[in-house]
Amino acid sequence: MNELFSDINENKADFDTIYTQPDPRQYFTVLGGLDYMIPDLAAPVMRQIMGARSALRGDNPTVLDVGCSYGVNAAVNRRPLGFGDLHRRYARREMMPLTPDQLRVLDRMYLAGWPGMDASRWLGLDISAPALDYARAVGLIDQGVVADLESGVLTDDQRAVVGQADMILSTGAVGYVTETTLGQLVDAAADRKPWVVSFVLRMFPYDRIAEAMAARGLVTEKLAGATFVQRRFRDTGEFEQTLAALTNMELDVTGLEADGLLHAELYVSRPEADIRVAPLDEVVTVASGRGRGFSPRYVLVETDEGPQVGVER
Repeated sequence: MNELFSDINENKADFDTIYTQPDPRQYFTVLGGLDYMIPDLAAPVMRQIMGARSALRGDNPTVLDVGCSYGVNAAVNRRPLGFGDLHRRYARREMMPLTPDQLRVLDRMYLAGWPGMDASRWLGLDISAPALDYARAVGLIDQGVVADLESGVLTDDQRAVVGQADMILSTGAVGYVTETTLGQLVDAAADRKPWVVSFVLRMFPYDRIAEAMAARGLVTEKLAGATFVQRRFRDTGEFEQTLAALTNMELDVTGLEADGLLHAELYVSRPEADIRVAPLDEVVTVASGRGRGFSPRYVLVETDEGPQVGVER
């Protein structure tokens, strides 16, 4: 990870422990409690982009989810389910006494009982073996690779898996992964000319990744005039430090992070010929998530004494 991203991550809440559990109950408890919604907002956008690619290529794409964790993106794209549905499911009292093995069996049957929404295949990449093993065991991910490509390189077997990708998706991994990881993945799938779809928190510059994509023949578009809510800030420390970092980057937080919500932007890298046929702003319509209801959140309030942190309920 580059030094800038490391410094920025110091401002963010640390959720490392929720990704190393044998099942996703803690993941949904913690993130659901913060109104985490980026998978739900990204899913319809991803389906629009997948549809555009299918129209050009005439097939159903294979998607590689970078930082797939427990397979949440696959769940909300492949099944008529949302993050909130899954959050409520795992919060039920009947779920609490189950062992991880019992939950896997139950979840596999539960997910298989829903009709599929498309014929795409989903692959996963994550540094957490327990999370990715769960995603495979319950049928959300068809194949997966456990690897840290910021510090290592793909093995031949791993390259064979990720090299099947027609589309590479990240809904929150950029910031933990950089052009080092994404470059390896695009190289592995170079023959397929993959599309790279990244939802990126505004605090993380995307220019170095865009440059790495350009060196591989992919042109990066940014969806203009749109952001996507990721979640509420966890505490005043994360809120104040993030606002300070964004202000230092000369980014306006008014109506965005100042209202207590982390916001992401959409970048898509593709061959230039594909962009000419289907420009991003003609492919994607969006819902930002700002109109949803939220639990109490921190907001920046201008007062006679200067900006103050308040709580909006």
